[in-house]
Amino acid sequence: MTDLVTTGPEGDLPGKPTSVSRTTLSHIMTAGDTNLLGTVHGGVIMKLVDDAAGAVAGRHSGGPAVTASMDEMAFLEPVRVGDLVHVKAQVNWTGRSSMEIGVRVLAERWNESTPATQVGSAYLVFAAVDENGKPRPVPPVIPETERDKRRYQEAQIRRTHRLARRRAIKELREQGAVGGAED
Repeated sequence: MTDLVTTGPEGDLPGKPTSVSRTTLSHIMTAGDTNLLGTVHGGVIMKLVDDAAGAVAGRHSGGPAVTASMDEMAFLEPVRVGDLVHVKAQVNWTGRSSMEIGVRVLAERWNESTPATQVGSAYLVFAAVDENGKPRPVPPVIPETERDKRRYQEAQIRRTHRLARRRAIKELREQGAVGGAED
């Protein structure tokens, strides 16, 4: 298990607690958000997820950040017209210039007082960039609760898997393997 970091790689950026950049974005789903089945289009939910994660990444890093990848977008329940969707996002882990943002998507009927139901989740990686679009350092995240600490450790596992997958694909392509969307 890796120790939690409270200063940047060079020690010059103080860490920020998880709660500092945590955010919730809420939106009522309308008929314009639906797919051919009459439920809310997954792409609409994915955009809300990316928007909320982007706000968190920008808050945490103190400036612009761009989406580098989206992992494990899971749709658990359909979302319908009239649902009030809440997208909750927070920084789970930070590297030198990248951040993993965890997102939970909840939905409730706009006119009922029933509890919201989790309808989706995702993990996104954002890279902080400067005015020239080049990577810039981000402050380390400081997990505050046991849940935050668990999320930090799980994010490290996902990062290890992302890097291993990237290396394996690169090696396969260098060997001249056939296959893929561009073939």
